[in-house]
Amino acid sequence: MRLFSRSWSALRTAVADLPDEAFARPSGCAGWLVRDLVCHLIIDAQDVLITLATPAETEPTRDAVTYWEVTATSPTGDDPLDALTVRLAAAYQEPWLLKFHLDDLGSAAGRAAELADPDLRVGTRDQVLTVADYLSAYVLEWTLHHLDLIAHLPDAPRPPAEGLARSREMLETIAGAAFPSSFSNEDALLIGTGRRPMTDAERAELGELAAKLPLILG
Repeated sequence: MRLFSRSWSALRTAVADLPDEAFARPSGCAGWLVRDLVCHLIIDAQDVLITLATPAETEPTRDAVTYWEVTATSPTGDDPLDALTVRLAAAYQEPWLLKFHLDDLGSAAGRAAELADPDLRVGTRDQVLTVADYLSAYVLEWTLHHLDLIAHLPDAPRPPAEGLARSREMLETIAGAAFPSSFSNEDALLIGTGRRPMTDAERAELGELAAKLPLILG
């Protein structure tokens, strides 16, 4: 839960420090500008608040790793929900409005996470998890989206090192294999989720794992 808070705080701070012109730059998410990604983060914050306020009585059906479903289709930005995010982002018109809404909802989501009982069971996406597992799953969400945020902003701060390390561990568990030790945590995440293509040398190092990639998480 501490790592959730640190990763989420770092991502929100990175957004808050962006100059206005950065919001019109491409993000690491196909078809989305930075402003679209920030709008998605607002929706994510809403989801966290909703889930933490949705207790469940049944036994958990997922954990921090199995929360993620691997799909075969890479996002293009044309999905109806993705397209809706783009329209919502455009409706904000000014970057400061996006920053304000993310700070408002994001701070509330962060406080709710800190106050939540880690053993409480909550429901989301027709599944049940403990709060601890749900928030742990979101470390991967925040870390990947932090990388998406800064994909074309080289001077922006990187995600926390411990969030990168934990996210790599989760992705390796999902893949059922470890990435080569020569891969940095950031490269393992970017290549593993298809956020950048692997080089021929990296493909050779990956061996049989290369055939399983990319892992498109949903």
